[in-house]
Amino acid sequence: MSVIDVDSALRWARLDPGKTLARRTDEDLPFLSDAAEAGYELLLDTCVYIDGMQGRSPDAVADLLDIRQVNHSTVAIQELMHTVGVLDPGHPGTRGAIGQIKTTIAAMPEHRIFTPDADILGRGAMLSGILCRIQGYHQDARLKALHDCVLFLQAQKLGLTVLTANVRDFDYLLQLMPTSRVLLYRAVA
Repeated sequence: MSVIDVDSALRWARLDPGKTLARRTDEDLPFLSDAAEAGYELLLDTCVYIDGMQGRSPDAVADLLDIRQVNHSTVAIQELMHTVGVLDPGHPGTRGAIGQIKTTIAAMPEHRIFTPDADILGRGAMLSGILCRIQGYHQDARLKALHDCVLFLQAQKLGLTVLTANVRDFDYLLQLMPTSRVLLYRAVA
């Protein structure tokens, strides 16, 4: 038995809305309100960690993280570690940034870290390919789309809600798979 249902994957790969997806208005999207509420467990997008480290998270995000069960994906850990590798070792802020990332990852309870399985990785790769085709994404955006799609499908499979400030890309994903759960916020400037 195959880990990935190739026949259904091929049917899904033919998804074509016939047009480039347009970003919907904020009123049509699931934004976090000013007051955090109880609800489904969360899976955090990488931007949640980064916004927290840089002091750009709105108070409602901190409140939400206090009242909901928080889960972590190895996709986000991978992106955080990529940041460590990209940082200029000679820059005076690099040591502090690496220290914050190390502290953030170390604080993740092991039993709350989830790794996407082969099914999620395969379907995530295909969904990102569809998104790249429909939206005309180029080089740098393709890898980012792959990570977003894997995280999105991982949350769906686990019954979790993705928390993210990546409004544009997760709006597109919700248009392609509207039954998935995402909670959006805007980072504080």
